[in-house]
Amino acid sequence: MSDDTIRLVTIGRIFRRRWRLLAVITLMGALVGFGASVAVFPPRYTASASVLLPGAWEERELLTQVNVATSSSVVDRAADALDWTGGDGSELIDQVSAKAADGNIVEISGTAETPERAQQLADRVAKEFVTFATRVAGGSTDPARASGPEALRKKVAETNRRITELANAADPGQTVESVQARTSLEKLRTSLEEAMKKLEEADPATGKAGMVVMGPAALPTGEAPPTRTQLMAGGAVLALLVGVIAHLTAARSNRRLRTGPEIAAALGSTLIGTVDVPGGRAAHRPGGGGPRAWTRRFLGVDTRWDIPTPLASDEAGRQLRYRRVCARIRIQLPGSRGLLVVVPDGDEIGRRAAEQLVAEAKNDPRMRMVDVPVNRPMVPDRDTESGALVVLSAGSWTAGELSGIAEACADGRHEVVGIVVAGPVRSRSSRPAAQPEENATPVLAARGHATGGPA
Repeated sequence: MSDDTIRLVTIGRIFRRRWRLLAVITLMGALVGFGASVAVFPPRYTASASVLLPGAWEERELLTQVNVATSSSVVDRAADALDWTGGDGSELIDQVSAKAADGNIVEISGTAETPERAQQLADRVAKEFVTFATRVAGGSTDPARASGPEALRKKVAETNRRITELANAADPGQTVESVQARTSLEKLRTSLEEAMKKLEEADPATGKAGMVVMGPAALPTGEAPPTRTQLMAGGAVLALLVGVIAHLTAARSNRRLRTGPEIAAALGSTLIGTVDVPGGRAAHRPGGGGPRAWTRRFLGVDTRWDIPTPLASDEAGRQLRYRRVCARIRIQLPGSRGLLVVVPDGDEIGRRAAEQLVAEAKNDPRMRMVDVPVNRPMVPDRDTESGALVVLSAGSWTAGELSGIAEACADGRHEVVGIVVAGPVRSRSSRPAAQPEENATPVLAARGHATGGPA
């Protein structure tokens, strides 16, 4: 199985076993997003107005006009015209944006807390931009260009009238006066040509300066992103991801021992065998009441999510495993006066396995079960017992916790003579198996012990 498949199975197990907790985490993330939409990102609306730039414009020229539209010179004039309370140019400049669109169009957008204000802001900035750009295009150090196209046209018309008047008054003869008149006419024609040339040169600038606002901005019908719905959805998704990642991180950093050899090495003893406890994942659920326990049970955090899916087992197979473990104990400890069965406190699976093991032994050997707290382990002093048998579940305790139990057994002068590991299974109905003969039990145990593999 590939690593990707394992990850998908793990994530699916998280959703399947902790769906209530993840649902609560997702709901809390949505509430945080709602709070952010109220306190940090209040609802805002955006309106856009389009300004047409006639003539031929290069890309860099359009970018220049975009920068001009959002400059402080334009926004300050718009702020003065709107005269909003607390809406000076320094605040409005962050609420105005512009971009160049296809067809020599500059789109100017205004963002405000209401649709009406957003519309007013976009319209006013567009108007002030056209006024400012026209004023800049009309300004020049050349007196002829400073007068503008209309002044040039008037000059041309006046010159034409003057030429006509002189031509009508000039003497067709070869007198000095006629020569002077014709000379004046030539000078006037030259002036006319220069004026026409300047007019032609002024035409492209005039076309570029003739910007037009393409109608008022449309009243916005929806909020500008991020909207309240987007913030709530983003908070829910982010919280869900954090919850899943937290589960994966906790599982990766988990130091609980999962295999029999690891547990035996931590306790400094040998593994006698494994037994099954019916009940599946419910066997991992600790007891207790109260609101806190009910909340943990409702959210599903009172059980382990990272344990494998319990396998199915029948009653006959479970009893056979217990009989084999008891047979191995009799073989390894012949003539034993008794055993102290040590169970870590809070290990429900280990406790149920120990109770079944004591019942199956039938005082051969005699067993006394005690619960040992893991945080401060304390074992009763040795009385008539020949050693201590530790019964616990796999994947529940760390090496340090098990070492503490082993040290507590040594302080009570108990030698850890063996370890029995219990695992949860799902009950499966079956026909009861025939009881083996009394003299056949040691044979099964001896065979399993000889091969070195616990049942």
